[in-house]
Amino acid sequence: MAKELITDSNYKSWIKSLKENIYSAQIKASIAVNEEMLRLYWNLGKDICDNQFESSYGSKFFETLSRDLKSAFPDVQGFSVSNLKYMKRFYLFYKEIRHQLGDEFENQIFVIPWRHHVEIFTKAKSKEEALFFVQKTKENGWSRAMLVNMMDTRLYETKGNTVNNFSLTLPKEDSECARQILRDTYKLDFLTLRENYEEKDLHKALEQNLTKFLLELGKGFAFVGSHVSFVVNGDEYECDLLFYNLKLRRYIVVELKIVKFQPEFVGKLNFYCNAVNHLIKDDIDKDTIGLLICKEKNDLVAQWTVEKSQEPICVSTYELTNIIPQAKDILPDTTEIENSLNAK
Repeated sequence: MAKELITDSNYKSWIKSLKENIYSAQIKASIAVNEEMLRLYWNLGKDICDNQFESSYGSKFFETLSRDLKSAFPDVQGFSVSNLKYMKRFYLFYKEIRHQLGDEFENQIFVIPWRHHVEIFTKAKSKEEALFFVQKTKENGWSRAMLVNMMDTRLYETKGNTVNNFSLTLPKEDSECARQILRDTYKLDFLTLRENYEEKDLHKALEQNLTKFLLELGKGFAFVGSHVSFVVNGDEYECDLLFYNLKLRRYIVVELKIVKFQPEFVGKLNFYCNAVNHLIKDDIDKDTIGLLICKEKNDLVAQWTVEKSQEPICVSTYELTNIIPQAKDILPDTTEIENSLNAK
């Protein structure tokens, strides 16, 4: 198969033209390396699709093309079989978007590194999600590791709509990362509680379902302890839950409230964050974040409250649908039973 492909006149003509384009791109690359490389990859992916050599020669096409390009350009990286296949996917994934963006396409797409694109078009579930991450990478100058982290934390689904003060209390990159890792609402449908449950009941249920709670919190969370005690000059205090986030490199203090958010809740959470910073945090750890999870909240009240906090604080809510009614609501009382028997 490979030998037959080499003698194919259309292939030979195309490979000659392709080599000229690559030489030209190499010259321009000294001025705009990434942009020219992506343009080259885009055109190469388009040519692969248009010429349909793959349909005739199967996987041998990519092996032959890779060998020919490596032979012609031994000092150029990027002509492996896998990378050539990515170029084809790159073109197929974005070709509809090119029509949508028109003249703005290259300004939007050709400005972030190639390996970032590979992460995006192999992991994004839609064109909209891909464009979202392209734009975010462009705006924030994300490294590839940061991009992968953001995609793993369901950034596109939540879009960071939490109430927090991270932009005021954390460095820009940390602020963005924390804003996307912590969610506005935590779904606790894996719990079953009775009506009129108390905070201790919610706390105990989460402890008993810790694995599921960790999954809901998201990637990177490690459980440190429950009812973690702090002794300050002989006075003892304890926070509800303490986690460590491996991506943020920070402890996360979690306080649970089964009522609507009240401004005074933040004062206690501030103290807990400071206590962790003084008593638990190591030098390699960054400052602690406080996560307050309430039954409900007034977003404006919560935002005004955390804006004045000097510690990084996030206010979220929880949803709980599996509530068991009280026995009296599902069983008749003794009077009803007696009346029913007498009626017979």
